[in-house]
Amino acid sequence: MRHAQSIMSRIESVPRRELYFFALYRLLEAGILAGLLFSPLGEVLGEARHPELGTAVTIGYLVLALLFFFIGRNVRWLTVTVFASVCIDIAVAALATHALPAATAGIAMMLLFNVSAAALLLPSTRLAVVVALLAIGAMFVESLWTGIHDKGANRSLAEVIMFAVSYLSLAYLSHQVGQKTRASQALAEKRGEEVANLFQVNELIIRRMRTGVLVVDADNHIKLANEAASLLLGEGSDGHGDGKGVSLIHVAPELARRLQRWRNGWQTDETPMQLSPDQPEVQPRFARLLADSEVSLIFLDDATVVSRRAESLTLAALGRFSASLAHEIRNPLAAINYAVQLLEESQQIADGDRRLLQIIHQQCQRTNGIVESVLGLARRERATPEHVDLNTFVRRFVDDYQQTMSIETDTLEAIIGARPVPALVDPRHLQQVVTVLVQNALNYGRLPGESARVRLRVFQADSRPMIDVMDRGPGIPEGVAAQLFRPFFTTSEHGTGLGLYIARELCRANQATLEYVPVPGGGCCFRITLPGPHALLPA
Repeated sequence: MRHAQSIMSRIESVPRRELYFFALYRLLEAGILAGLLFSPLGEVLGEARHPELGTAVTIGYLVLALLFFFIGRNVRWLTVTVFASVCIDIAVAALATHALPAATAGIAMMLLFNVSAAALLLPSTRLAVVVALLAIGAMFVESLWTGIHDKGANRSLAEVIMFAVSYLSLAYLSHQVGQKTRASQALAEKRGEEVANLFQVNELIIRRMRTGVLVVDADNHIKLANEAASLLLGEGSDGHGDGKGVSLIHVAPELARRLQRWRNGWQTDETPMQLSPDQPEVQPRFARLLADSEVSLIFLDDATVVSRRAESLTLAALGRFSASLAHEIRNPLAAINYAVQLLEESQQIADGDRRLLQIIHQQCQRTNGIVESVLGLARRERATPEHVDLNTFVRRFVDDYQQTMSIETDTLEAIIGARPVPALVDPRHLQQVVTVLVQNALNYGRLPGESARVRLRVFQADSRPMIDVMDRGPGIPEGVAAQLFRPFFTTSEHGTGLGLYIARELCRANQATLEYVPVPGGGCCFRITLPGPHALLPA
């Protein structure tokens, strides 16, 4: 908002209306004086002491009054205009009093208003006192002049003194009132600007809120809708129709029905709803604008945001629970590992059984690595990357998996090249990620009545080492693929929906990416893109 004047300039000035009434009163004074002097009512003024002087002063004052009335209302020249005009008023009053002695009291009384008005409008106390002193001085000079040249004048000294006290008192009191009025006006304008700024800030906040806000009257007409609400309601929510606002029943019938149920005191349906196509589901909340008002506020919360908040809280609780559970698992795991070591030292164990003990020991070490990874995620610990040859890693992974896991008729094979593919990654994290992907591929990547065929392919693209985990199953629908990495999302009755989420978080901890790559010919592929061997190690 732009202002023509600053706050300080408005404090030091007054509205044009005050100057207008002051100039109008002066014109009224001049008109009354001229009307009495040049009309048959001239006898009211009594016998003139100096008729020519009275005529000249009256005509001159009328001209000057007209001049100030038309050009003397510019607030930029407030001090000069008011001081100059009141000086003319004082001079005219002194001359008119001397020329028309019978009208002395009336002229002195009319001058009281001029002095008071000037003191009220002038910003300086000194100038207000100067105006009063000028009026007093002019009155004393005229009285002294009359006493010297006209021995028969009967104007008493007491009258002069009383008018002098009145001029000085009214000038001071009027100036004090003017100062307080200007201070109050300045404070009111300042508060008004603050309120206007706060209103604009509040309006901007409400308009930019992600939560939709609707103001609906008792007749279900939308009086106000912010940008989020207009977007959720779709086209037609910004019009005004018959001047009462768009009807909520026309724009969103289901929302209007829920609002009416809430107004009637019935139980509110809290299930998410979709107000328009291609817009996310929202969860409406209702409130009254005022306690005794029929105007209602409707808050439209994005259901996906609410869901993400709930997931964040759940994940935080799950993180604490998993950290506690992992800590408890390590104790019996350490006992199992220690028992295996004791059995390996026994001379009565056959060679075939020793191979089984080695498998148990390896799996204990692997399980302990998984526990450490879960604890690391819960504690937000950084990964410990190492230089790893992916060909060697994948070949060893396939061999160990085939020996330790019963895959029956399913197949798991590695597709590797002759040249090494180096990468920078934490081997424990990579082991856990590949294990999750292979298990998912063996469980879900098969056609009905057929065996699962899972392949691990190692290659490089754009100098980035990659691992593809591929299967020849039915593939993943497009709607499901968009939610694969969301926590707790699963299409299986026995799944937890955390495997792919944890795998992706482990990849992020290693500055790697895990993504789903559609396969045109059927099946699916999960691609791990790892940092190259020359990538910067995490600090």
